[in-house]
Amino acid sequence: METFKKNWEIQKNWQLLFPFLGILGLTYSAYKLANVILKEQHILFILAGTAILFFILLKFILFIFKKLENRWIVDYKWELIRIFIVFAITGTSSLFVGRPIMKLIGITKENLNITVYWVLYIIIGLIFYQILLIFTGWLFGQFKFFWEFEKKMLSRFGLKRFFN
Repeated sequence: METFKKNWEIQKNWQLLFPFLGILGLTYSAYKLANVILKEQHILFILAGTAILFFILLKFILFIFKKLENRWIVDYKWELIRIFIVFAITGTSSLFVGRPIMKLIGITKENLNITVYWVLYIIIGLIFYQILLIFTGWLFGQFKFFWEFEKKMLSRFGLKRFFN
């Protein structure tokens, strides 16, 4: 355990929450993917698929961490896990918020061309993604990181002048 704490630069036990949540989320993702890939197979096949996918995804994510460790400015390595959790929550939440908002303003697949519907869905989802990213980042104690990330992202959309 001490080696794990040292590798992730964990000083206090409460910081172990983020690696735990990361592993839990990764396990859930591997299980859902195994369920999709191995449709209606015996539970043992699904569990074996989950284990295999878990280790593949874990290796991939650790590779990404290595690449982003030098690119993203964080004080401790464990904060990378917290940042990834914020991205995961925000991405999922923006989809759940976008659908009811579209229904509320009367945009449905039935009353619009399907292409126009999906373009509007992506635009509305992207707007809520920006808002939720800052809010979720703040909840997880990473407001400064996500505010800088947001400014950089919006400047790529040509909206830099709003943040000077």
